Amino acid sequence: MPKSLCTVKTSKIHGRGLYATADIEEGTDIIQYVGEKISKKESTRRALEWEASARKSGEGLVYIFELDKKYDIDGRLGDNPARYMNHSCDGNCEAINYDGEIWIVARRDIKEGEELVYDYGYDMEHFLDHPCKCGSGNCIGYIVREDQRPKVKKLLKGKKKKKK
Repeated sequence: MPKSLCTVKTSKIHGRGLYATADIEEGTDIIQYVGEKISKKESTRRALEWEASARKSGEGLVYIFELDKKYDIDGRLGDNPARYMNHSCDGNCEAINYDGEIWIVARRDIKEGEELVYDYGYDMEHFLDHPCKCGSGNCIGYIVREDQRPKVKKLLKGKKKKKK
């Protein structure tokens, strides 16, 4: 059995995170995101339920990954260390769907001990609900996919001007 390329440890970003246990080359499949395959309807139900709970507790509780047009993967239960990967506005990994399997893949060379992070790719529709703590130079303070960050920055600038 091949040696695991990652382990769960304490993270400054969000309590726990996933870290490289060896140097990892760009393009390497690091870990599969696994969990329960659920319908879109069930996915929406769970996400809304967990979102309500997260608002009270301040914790991130939604571990749902889009699989295809009909199904998602709920990685919250069971043995899924990949669920501990944190968001970063400057991720060193990306999630790739290979024929119905979600894999976390290195976007660049990663050094042993480095936290494994990726862009969660959230839509800007509810960006205020998703504050970002990644600390990257590209961070705008909210978890929003890269192509929508300029729009959010513009909105935030407009809010600051109105407050003055």
